[in-house]
Amino acid sequence: MLVIFLALWFGGAACAASGDTLHVGSKRFTESYILGEVLAQTASPHAKVEHLQGLGNTAIVLAALQAGRIDVYPEYLGTIDLEILKHRQAAPLEQIRRELAPMGLGVAVPLGFNNTYALAMRGDQDGLKKLSELVTQPRLRFGLSHEFIGRADGWPGLAKRYGLQQRPEGLDHGIAYEALMQRQVDVIDIYSTDAKIRQYGLRVLEDDRAYFPRYDAVLLYRLDAAERFPAAWKAITQLEGRISAADMIAMNAAAEIDGQNFANVARDWLAAHKPLASGAPLTAPAAVPVRDGLWAKLFDKNLWPQTRQHLTLVLVAVLLACAIGIPLGVLAAALPRLRQVVLGFAGVLQTVPSLALLALLIPLLGMIGTVPALVALLVYALLPIVRNTCTGLLQVPEGLRLAAQALGLRPWQRLVHVELPLALPVILAGVKTAAVMSVGTATIAAFIGAGGYGERITIGLALNDNDMLLAGAIPAAVLALLTQAAFELLERLAGRGRAASQRV
Repeated sequence: MLVIFLALWFGGAACAASGDTLHVGSKRFTESYILGEVLAQTASPHAKVEHLQGLGNTAIVLAALQAGRIDVYPEYLGTIDLEILKHRQAAPLEQIRRELAPMGLGVAVPLGFNNTYALAMRGDQDGLKKLSELVTQPRLRFGLSHEFIGRADGWPGLAKRYGLQQRPEGLDHGIAYEALMQRQVDVIDIYSTDAKIRQYGLRVLEDDRAYFPRYDAVLLYRLDAAERFPAAWKAITQLEGRISAADMIAMNAAAEIDGQNFANVARDWLAAHKPLASGAPLTAPAAVPVRDGLWAKLFDKNLWPQTRQHLTLVLVAVLLACAIGIPLGVLAAALPRLRQVVLGFAGVLQTVPSLALLALLIPLLGMIGTVPALVALLVYALLPIVRNTCTGLLQVPEGLRLAAQALGLRPWQRLVHVELPLALPVILAGVKTAAVMSVGTATIAAFIGAGGYGERITIGLALNDNDMLLAGAIPAAVLALLTQAAFELLERLAGRGRAASQRV
């Protein structure tokens, strides 16, 4: 009931907010972050705008769009055509629009560049220049992004078209370049506008059998967004055809190589390309910043908001897990026939991969953000609480139960006044385990726009920025240690109280 109440509460808040705020989404790679900022800053003079950045892969961002949690995000025509609409071959734009319309979605505003997929190798590797030549090198190690491995227009079709027998390993796109340069893999998938192609001197293999379609950058949006935000949408549509491939490569380089943040990169590009006649004046380009070190990234202006978000997720999830898990543990201890069912169910829930669970929860709950993150954290916190509650109650000496029964206490009185107090240290140990686990697991919340320290980790992965990764990991580790220390203090106090009651 608590989860349903929270879903309705936050869902209602999200729906209320969507009426007066244009929500821009982006995926979890550099170019999408930057394009999301370009959209947000273009629209911001005309409407209240929120950029929900780094939401994850296509499935998660599309689910957020369909659920109404975001209104628009940058996408690629090939992805819409082959991955979202599941066409076997490239379809005309008008057909794509017709098929998106029943979903309440539209595609518009081609931004001006084609960012196709490709495979690349180190420049010092001899011989291969075409994808068809890969079949002659079965020992090459492929390190491909997880999305590319699973996409209909990715590895499965590519391997079939070229007869490739290699088995790729899954790598996050942000770290694939480093893995390639460190010779841990030999072939990676790239985007044609990646700045690191030139930086690392990579050889892009020719798609000599024309497998990859065009991936023209466009906007995928909710059809009602243009009606709800007419002025902002008019400004956004004037971006059509204005971002060249060279512009996009330069913006990616500014973020990945020069260390500029996404907002500044977008602001500089907008200022350099002059505001359009109908748009409001844009601010002057920001000075190119010196790349921040770990200390500056650790204690930037987002530290407290992200700490508050992270703490809220952990506290609410653990409280919900206690509200559900302790009664389930009591039930398991009281009814031996249900014990294995309850413990087995809680254990199975914990085995579901976190990102897979989030991807399932988004269409199920019809939203992204706090509620799916809370439900996922609740699922992972249940097992230690249920298990320790059951174990603690089973460890209560039978003699004390008989004594309480002899005193005339009813079953619920024995439970509340005798058994639960005696089992409290073991129950607290389970809650402590759940809380410490939740601090770490809560970093996944950033993948669906719920904030927390995971925002820094996702940006660090996208940019292969170790300092940014540490800026997210260190506060999470400190919070986990503080959480553990707080529960150990509670356990000590509970132990003293138990000893005092036994003396009495």
